Amino acid sequence: MNVHSRADGGSGDLSRIRIVGLGASAGGLEALEQFFGNTPPDNGLAFVVVQHLDPTHKAMLVELLQRVTMMPVLEAADSMRVEPDTVYVIPPNSDLSVLRGLLRLSKPAQPRGMRLPIATLFCSLALEQGDQAIGVVLSGMGSDGTVGLGAIKTQGGLTLAQQPESAQFDSMPKSAITAGSADIIGLPAELPQRIAQVMSAQRAIPRRRSVADDTGTQVLGAILEMLREHSKHDLSLYKTSTLKRRVERRIGVHGLDTFAAYEAFLRDNPKEFDLLFKEMLIGVTGFFRDPAVWQDLKESLPLALQQLGGEHGRLRAWVVGCSTGEEAYTVAMLFREVADSLPASDSCTLQIFATDLSVDAIAVARRGHYPARIAEDVSLERLDRFFVAEGDGFRVSKVIREMVLFAPHDVIVDPPFTRLDILCCRNLLIYFNAALQRRLLPLFHYILRPGGILVLGGSETVGQAQAMFAPLSPKSRIYRRSDEAADPGWVDFPVNRNRSSRQAAQESRVSQPVNPHANLQSLADQVLLQEFSPPAVLVNAAGDVIYISGRTGRFLEPAAGKANWNIHVMLRPAIRAQVTAALRQAMGTRKPVALHGLRLEDDAQRTLDVTVQVLQQPNALRGMVMIVFRDLPGASTGKRKRKRPAGAADAAAGDELVRSQEEIHALRLAMRASEEELQAANEELQSTNEELQSANEELTTSKEEAQSMNEELQTINSELQIKLDDLALAQSDMQNLLNSTDIATLFLDKDLNVRRFTDQVTRIIPMRDADIGRPLSDLVSKLNYPQLHDDAKETLRTLAFSEKEISTTDGYWFTVRIMPYRTVANVIQGAVITFVDITAAKELESRLRRVQSLAPQGDGTSTESR
Repeated sequence: MNVHSRADGGSGDLSRIRIVGLGASAGGLEALEQFFGNTPPDNGLAFVVVQHLDPTHKAMLVELLQRVTMMPVLEAADSMRVEPDTVYVIPPNSDLSVLRGLLRLSKPAQPRGMRLPIATLFCSLALEQGDQAIGVVLSGMGSDGTVGLGAIKTQGGLTLAQQPESAQFDSMPKSAITAGSADIIGLPAELPQRIAQVMSAQRAIPRRRSVADDTGTQVLGAILEMLREHSKHDLSLYKTSTLKRRVERRIGVHGLDTFAAYEAFLRDNPKEFDLLFKEMLIGVTGFFRDPAVWQDLKESLPLALQQLGGEHGRLRAWVVGCSTGEEAYTVAMLFREVADSLPASDSCTLQIFATDLSVDAIAVARRGHYPARIAEDVSLERLDRFFVAEGDGFRVSKVIREMVLFAPHDVIVDPPFTRLDILCCRNLLIYFNAALQRRLLPLFHYILRPGGILVLGGSETVGQAQAMFAPLSPKSRIYRRSDEAADPGWVDFPVNRNRSSRQAAQESRVSQPVNPHANLQSLADQVLLQEFSPPAVLVNAAGDVIYISGRTGRFLEPAAGKANWNIHVMLRPAIRAQVTAALRQAMGTRKPVALHGLRLEDDAQRTLDVTVQVLQQPNALRGMVMIVFRDLPGASTGKRKRKRPAGAADAAAGDELVRSQEEIHALRLAMRASEEELQAANEELQSTNEELQSANEELTTSKEEAQSMNEELQTINSELQIKLDDLALAQSDMQNLLNSTDIATLFLDKDLNVRRFTDQVTRIIPMRDADIGRPLSDLVSKLNYPQLHDDAKETLRTLAFSEKEISTTDGYWFTVRIMPYRTVANVIQGAVITFVDITAAKELESRLRRVQSLAPQGDGTSTESR
C-alpha cells in the first residue's frame, strides 16, 4: 500500500492527518492482527483502536499489536497529540474521542453493558474530520459502531466492515452491513489496500475538477439521467455540490479516477444504482428533534385548531420527507396532547400523510418499532402514554399509529396532497437548488388551506415568498399561510408543470377564426401602447422579468456574465436601491408605491417617477408586479440654463434633501434585504451543521442489555475455557499419579455408586468405562468378601476406616482398605476403596509357617522361647 496524505510541513500540520478509527470486541484480536500485519509503517495515517474491554482487567492489546506492526503502538492518554504512522489503543474503562487533533479520554457516562465506545469514537471522527474520516468495524458482538459508521458516511467519509464469514463474532459487521453503513466489505488483511485505493482516487479528484470540470458536470447529468431511468426519481434539481460529493464518494469507494469511469461502471453494474440512490438520500431524523421547535408548534396549535377546525373538526397534515417516521409520530403525539386539553377533544381528529422517497425507510416507519435508545429523546410520560414496550425497544401505540398514513412519494414529480391544515417540511429544502425551492413554495401555499401552518427546518426560510406566508415563530421557522392566494394557473404542479396546458390553450386560440374588427382594435391598442404609454416591466414575486413594454434601455441593462433576467440586477445602479425597496414594500403591503424625483447618473437634468403596483386582476396576472417608469424632462432641456431665483434655489435644495432622505430610507431597506439574502446564502453551510448535529444527537443512544450480556459472556467463556484446560491437565496428572502407584483404587459417591477407578481394579473387579455410575452392590468381583458393600456403608456412617485382608477366587490376597472421601472443604462426598496386593507376603508367611512346622522340637524349650 502506498499512501501519502501527510502534510508537506511534517506531522505538526494536523489538518492534513487522516485518522482511521477501528472498532472490535475482545474477541477481535485476530482481525486486528491481520489488519495491522498488512498495513505498511509509512502510510501517513493515524490509527485509533477501540476495543470492548473488561474495565477491571489490564489491557494487553498494546503489546500484542506491537508484535505485528513496525508502527509505534501507544496506549491513548488524555490530550495526546495525534501523529501519523502511529497506532493509539483505548485504555480500559474509558471513552475515547478526537477533538482538534487531540485524543480526549473521559469516564463512561453509561453503566457497564450500556456503553457504545466505538460509536463515540466514530461520531467524534465524523465531527472532527468530515469527509476525511475513515471508520472500520471488525469482529465483535452486538451492534456498536453501526451508528458511528452512519455518521461518518453522512459526512462523506469512508466506512469499511469485515466480511462476516471471516469474523469470529459476526454481529457487529453484520449490523453495519444490514444498516447500509459500510461502503467496503472485505477480509481484515485486504482492508488496508482498499483504503489506499480510495485515498489515491480522492487525491485525483481536485485535479479532475481543475482540468475538466465542465466534462464532469456533463457526465454527472448523464449519471443522474441513468439513475432516473432506474429509480424513476429525478434528482437533477438537487444542489449540484451535494450531488457531486455523493458521486465522488462512490468513485473513491470503487477506486476509480473519473466521472466517466464511474458512468461506465454503472452501465456494467446495475446493482450500483441502488447503492448510489441510497447514497443520495439523507435520512437523519429523530423524535422531538429540536425540542424548542415542537414546543413552539404545540403552543401555536390550540389557536390554529380553533381557527382551522376543518369539516367537523377533521384536520389534515402532510409530513414531507418523513424518513423512518419519527417526525410524523411526533406531530401525532403533539396533536393528541393539545386536543386532549380542549373541551371537545373527541370531535377533533387529525389525519397525517407521511411520505418519503426511500421505500426501506417507509417500511421501518410502518412497523412503528424503535430501539430502546429513543428514551433519550422521548420523555418518560410520553413513553408510557404513546408507546408499548416490546422486545428490546418500543412500539408506537395503536392510537398514534392509526393517525398516520405512510406512502412512498416524490414531492418533485408526484401529485401533492391538498386541503392541508399543517404542512411539515423540515430540513428538505436545503438539499434543493434555488429554482426548485422557488417552485415548491407557491405549491405549498396552494395546497394549504387559508390560515394553514407551514413548518420548515432551522436552516430554511420562505425566501422570496414572504407575501405568501406570515411568520408565527420566526426563530422556529413556523409560518401561517397568508390570505393572498396565488392564481392556480401559475402554480407549477408536479403532475403537468401547467406549461403544456397553457401552450395548448394558446394554440387553440390561434387556430380559431379571427374577427377582423377585433384584430384592428388590438392593432390600434398595440400602437398606442408602443408610442404613447410609459415604459413598464412585469415581474413575478421572485423579481424575474416576465414581460417588457416600451423602451426601457435607459432604466434597465443586462448584467455582465451569465444571462440573468432578474429586475434586481438589471436596474441601473442609481435607482436600484430605491426601486428594490419599493418592490419589497409593495409585495408586503399589496398597495401601490410611488417614487418621485429619481435621477439617473448619465442625465442630471431629467427626473424619473417610478410606480410599483402588485396586480390583482386579471386572475392570470394576480400576484405579479408591474413597474412603470415615467421620464420627466427638466424645464431647461434643449435650452440654455436660466439663473434661478433664491427662493427657487431653496426649494430645489429642499427637494434634494427630501430625495436624499428617501434614498437613505431605501438604502436601509436594501441593507435589511441584503441581510436576509446573506442568511439564505448561508443555508448550504448550515445544512452540513444540521447533519453533524443530528449525528451528535445520536451519540447519546444507549446499548441494549443483550449486547452487554454477550460481551460479558464472551469474557467469562474465555476464562472458563482456561479453567477447563487447567482442570483437564490436573485430571491427567491425577490419573497418571494413580496409575503410577500400581494400587487398585475405586472411588464411590455418597450413594456408593462408582465414580472413578484405576486400571488395576480390573484385575479384581471386571469393569469398563460404561460401569461408571453403577451401584457397588451390582458389581461382581473375585474377592471372597460378601460384606464389602455393608462395610462401605458402615464407613460412611461412622467415618471410621476399615481394613481387612481378603483372598480372591484365583488365589490372590489383597488388603482392602475403605476410607471416607473428603473434599477440600472437608465435606464427605463418598468413599475410597484401595486394594493392595499382598499375595507375595502371604506366600512368604505360608512358607515360613511350613518351615517352622518341619523344624525339630528342642528338649524343654518351647516354641515361644525360641
